[in-house]
Amino acid sequence: MATLVNRSGRPDWSIDQDWAAYSKEEHGIWRTLFARQAKLLRDRAAPEFLDGVARLGVAADGIPDFRRLNDVLGRATGFQIVAVPGLVPDDIFFEHLAHRRFPSTCFIRTNEQLDYIEEPDVFHDIFGHVPLLVNPVFADYMEAYGKGGLKALKQGALHQLARLYWYTVEFGLIATKAGLRIYGSGIVSSKGESVYCLDHAGPNRLGFDLLRVMRTKYRIDAFQETYFVIDSFAQLFDATLADFTPYYEALAKLPELEAGAVLPTDRVIHRGAGKKRRGITRNPAVA
Repeated sequence: MATLVNRSGRPDWSIDQDWAAYSKEEHGIWRTLFARQAKLLRDRAAPEFLDGVARLGVAADGIPDFRRLNDVLGRATGFQIVAVPGLVPDDIFFEHLAHRRFPSTCFIRTNEQLDYIEEPDVFHDIFGHVPLLVNPVFADYMEAYGKGGLKALKQGALHQLARLYWYTVEFGLIATKAGLRIYGSGIVSSKGESVYCLDHAGPNRLGFDLLRVMRTKYRIDAFQETYFVIDSFAQLFDATLADFTPYYEALAKLPELEAGAVLPTDRVIHRGAGKKRRGITRNPAVA
């Protein structure tokens, strides 16, 4: 990955959102994306995600003002959105999360990028990530992940921890009484993957297992070959409570797994047919 340059001039890489500077066209792009995903996700997204969208008031009328969202988030879980110019270094990213701050980009994709964008934009970050930060358990998980990330940097284990983020925060599924539902931000902000992850025969859908996830490679340029399914957000948070040092030591002795692998020990919800389709790149800053 190319060297990141701090264009903000601030140690935490933060900038001002400057909400008044958005053009009518940029707000129009948000409206197009929001309307499309809101309709598509009605019976696909986790109830907690849909509740977060409603409580935040994230709506189809245009790019939200972070100050308004922060009022709601602060009262709900103490999280805050911090505007950043783009991808930030790993230590800055983790430091923000560890202090209950979510770094979000401000720019929005163009009309030509509605279905594919290489870097996370404000729609991915705000529509995709922020609604679940209203949920106390998920907010605690994100804080714990940030603290774990700072520790993983010192232990040279970032690539293993990054897989946990990828297969949960970005591309996770959750089991509900109504069936599998989406909570990963990389899915809920993508029209194509919102359909693919639940309806297509191609990918594996496997029960969540922490060490299994941290052994599994992934690609950032295609729809996922495997989705891991949690039973609850409490399960996800409980998995991050332990000291990961013994896990890293154990993982160092185990082979890495290809993205499409299925093991005899896996809890297989659906064994995929193995067909892959092009998807949307998501958050290479933690890849």
